[in-house]
Amino acid sequence: MVAKPLYGVLSDVLYIGGARRVPYISIGVLLQGLAWGSLAIFPAAREVLPSLMAFVLLSNLGASITEVSKDALVAEYGLRYQMNGLQSYALMASAVGGILGNLLGGYCLLKTPPRILFLAFTALLSLQLIVSLSSKEESVNLPPIKEVTPEISSVLGIVKKQFLDLMVIVQADEISQPLTWIVASIAMVPLLSGSVFGYQTQVLNLDPSVIGMSKVIGQLMLLCLTVVYDRYWKTLPMRPLIHIVQLLYAFSLLFDYILVKQINLAFGISNTAFVLCCSSVAEILSQFKILPFSVLLANKCPGGCEGSITSFLASTLCLSSVVSAFAGVGMANMIGITSKNYTNLPAGILIQSLAALVPLWFIHYVPMSEPGFEKEGKRAMSKKSRRNRRVGRVIGQEVFAYRRERET
Repeated sequence: MVAKPLYGVLSDVLYIGGARRVPYISIGVLLQGLAWGSLAIFPAAREVLPSLMAFVLLSNLGASITEVSKDALVAEYGLRYQMNGLQSYALMASAVGGILGNLLGGYCLLKTPPRILFLAFTALLSLQLIVSLSSKEESVNLPPIKEVTPEISSVLGIVKKQFLDLMVIVQADEISQPLTWIVASIAMVPLLSGSVFGYQTQVLNLDPSVIGMSKVIGQLMLLCLTVVYDRYWKTLPMRPLIHIVQLLYAFSLLFDYILVKQINLAFGISNTAFVLCCSSVAEILSQFKILPFSVLLANKCPGGCEGSITSFLASTLCLSSVVSAFAGVGMANMIGITSKNYTNLPAGILIQSLAALVPLWFIHYVPMSEPGFEKEGKRAMSKKSRRNRRVGRVIGQEVFAYRRERET
């Protein structure tokens, strides 16, 4: 996941069959299908830990490539046709998939063995592979590109140049400051979801299906929030919107405090009902607040760098989540939260909520204006970088257009 910028750069500069998004989606789906198909067909693959880890890593690699290509395709289409907030539709689709996946997955786990689940997932991936292989980028009104096959040494040089341009782009204040804020707002909040889950299942003896259903309700909340954002909120000034969302996120973390202290019982709300309605609110808000930043960075990235920018955002968010998880484990060890002792869990939740308020101190890093489109020539590149940008580069006697404009 952290290596996503590499996949994004490759999809920006290396074309396959005159396209640079759909072929990479097919490659990612193929890798996932090979991984899950092997787990379904070969019993030893899912019984031996090293092979199991290898196939899971292969599946994650394929999923990362597919996700990067999908995000870049959405960003490129939005830039080409000046469609502000197109990422919200992608998040809606993801939320619908989360709802269906949690419902069907939970039911199938109770009724079918793992091998059948792996086969079913492989069949779905095979269907997706067939669809992606039969699709052309022209079908989404992105014209084909004339492809020139470069030498390997030239490819390495072009990839290096794209990485250098990416570093120049992300160092611009209009991109680096909001990116710094969203990454810091995630990384500095210690994640205690594992401890809370242990408390719910071991102390409160809640059925895991209840917690799974809370995830379904959470995805439904995310879908509703995304629809409202697309209809009403995407034209609002960004900084006040993020300020409100971050405040709500900090306070929603206290739902776990209410559950641990059993305050909900004093109001006649059972633990099951409270978990179903409130357990996933903080998680959903943390996912939703990323959407305006995705729209902002996609609209500000220069043409030809959609994959690089969106993948860089995804990898930094993934890294910040890892830091948050490690911080949560460290804090749990420091204050003595274990699987047999949850006495200090309320204190940890309070610290978590207070930490979520800290990013509000530098909320000025978030731009005030709405995330609209930048005029051509004013996107986040320095004068030197813009001067050095070229549509193509002479290699031998041919021009390899590593940033060639799509033909109309």
